[in-house]
Amino acid sequence: MEFSKVYFLGIGGIGMSALARYFLHEGKRVAGYDRTPSRLTAELEAEGAEVHYDDDVQAIPAAFLDPRDTMVVYTPAVPQDHSEYRYFCENGFTVEKRSQMLGHLAEGKYVMAVAGTHGKTTTSTLVAWLNRALTGGGSAFLGGISKNFGGNLVLGDGPRLAVEADEFDRSFLRLFPDVAVVTSADADHLDIYGTHEAVKEAFSQFVRQIRPGGFLVIKQGVDIVLDNPAIRVYRYAYDTPCDFYARNVRLQEGGHYLFDLVTPGGAVEVCTLGIPGWVNIENAVAAVAAVWCAAQAEGAAFDAERLRTALASFSGVKRRFEFYVNTPRQVYMDDYAHHPRELAATLTSVRKMFPGRRITALFQPHLYTRTRDFYAGFAEALSHADEAVVLPIYPAREEPIPGVTSEIIAERVTVPCRIVGREQLADEVAAMDTDVVVSFGAGNIDACCEAIAEKLRPKS
Repeated sequence: MEFSKVYFLGIGGIGMSALARYFLHEGKRVAGYDRTPSRLTAELEAEGAEVHYDDDVQAIPAAFLDPRDTMVVYTPAVPQDHSEYRYFCENGFTVEKRSQMLGHLAEGKYVMAVAGTHGKTTTSTLVAWLNRALTGGGSAFLGGISKNFGGNLVLGDGPRLAVEADEFDRSFLRLFPDVAVVTSADADHLDIYGTHEAVKEAFSQFVRQIRPGGFLVIKQGVDIVLDNPAIRVYRYAYDTPCDFYARNVRLQEGGHYLFDLVTPGGAVEVCTLGIPGWVNIENAVAAVAAVWCAAQAEGAAFDAERLRTALASFSGVKRRFEFYVNTPRQVYMDDYAHHPRELAATLTSVRKMFPGRRITALFQPHLYTRTRDFYAGFAEALSHADEAVVLPIYPAREEPIPGVTSEIIAERVTVPCRIVGREQLADEVAAMDTDVVVSFGAGNIDACCEAIAEKLRPKS
């Protein structure tokens, strides 16, 4: 790359911050804008990035104002009327989306891309962890903070590159993977796609872009057109027999499981995963399938004992099934779920993990458009709990839509439900008769987690 400086619009985003870290590691000078300070932006500043929080061309560091040596990367969440974005576009800078840059960095690598409307962050992080455990190398750009790696960027030897392939704004169509995983293709981002059929067609196009001789690992039952004749297709499931699945699944104390992992090459018996929940067993099956395919392509042996050790030592991802309190008298966990299918899967998983216990769900809806499109589904999912608390909608990049409020969810929930402001949430939860508490959302509900945990720990 001929540019010595890289400027990021939306530098605090999870995918953007991984790219920023990569270029810092490569010795480039890095700066950027984000709407609000966060833990990620603080870490980037500590690592040498220059970050500011006002949309103001005057705030761009002077060293980044020369289009001959500065490249600009932006997230599609940045609006087209953003003054800094307009400045760069109008003054001869090379300006690329995050997905375009990721596509460049993937060139020459053995790309293992995980796509899906849910499940992709944990699965891609597991792929990166298994690559490291089984080969000693591998790199990754992740959509969450891996607890094992301590970040969202993994740099390692060898050609394998694990990436989270994001369907938002059709970003994943910039990738041409060697191994692709598709975990789901549910209706989502309808503000971008318009219809569920358009979502599914984008996933079909993603599959068409798998390189000849490559592999597709797709969840059993995902309904998309598969018309790439140059690849091998494998199905995976939680416990339904197919190419890859878990059998003899046994619940252990604290929500962990023992299971046998069946592959086309035979079963790996008596596995356990370092994080709880049946949905994570399903994610692990998908990740193992991807790594198995890579081993097949390399003609490499698949070491069952090292695989068992790697699965057991996987620590998970921040905000994915993350426990703050876990005792026989009180449980509190937080999850990034922000789609009805994700909420339902997590709540049913929690119900299996803690049979007979009372579940309280705390949910912050993310985006007015998603709430408008899926309010009935959110209400149905929250009704899997014993009681629910709904926060006001987190708007992110959107302006309010008349008539779209948290009330249209809450009034349809079939268990006791109330609406509570984020600032009052910890105190409200403390005053409730709680047993198992789960918070959900892709907005800023995570800023409440430690305060909620502090209120609940005395109850444990």
